[in-house]
Amino acid sequence: SARSRFAFRLASGDTMRIGHIELFVQDPVTSKEYYTQVLGAEAISEQADGRIVWVKLGDIELLLRPGQPGDSPDIYKFARSAIVLYTDDLDTEIARLKLRGVAFEGDDGGGCPTFRDPDGNWFQLTNPGQHT
Repeated sequence: SARSRFAFRLASGDTMRIGHIELFVQDPVTSKEYYTQVLGAEAISEQADGRIVWVKLGDIELLLRPGQPGDSPDIYKFARSAIVLYTDDLDTEIARLKLRGVAFEGDDGGGCPTFRDPDGNWFQLTNPGQHT
């Protein structure tokens, strides 16, 4: 299950798991459109009259909540965090995202193109089978 898939064992022997990822965005409704229409996420639910939005990318749930996104560096490797998306067909996925308006801003090396969402959150696209 997704809940156990992201589990890990602590040095104490206890188990912990990643529950979801929260992204702070200017406007959760606008971000919901980006994540569903551009990245292909599934809209799950809304809370607080639409001010908090849940979407799902595969098994990973993202909570889009209002906040002040931090300054986004202009270069991927200077970002404090990033979400890495895996694909088996990098060229097809790049073309699909470009058709939906994604502007790739560089490459982190070895065919790992990078881009940002409208709030400046960094993403990398990669084919994990091409990296050893």
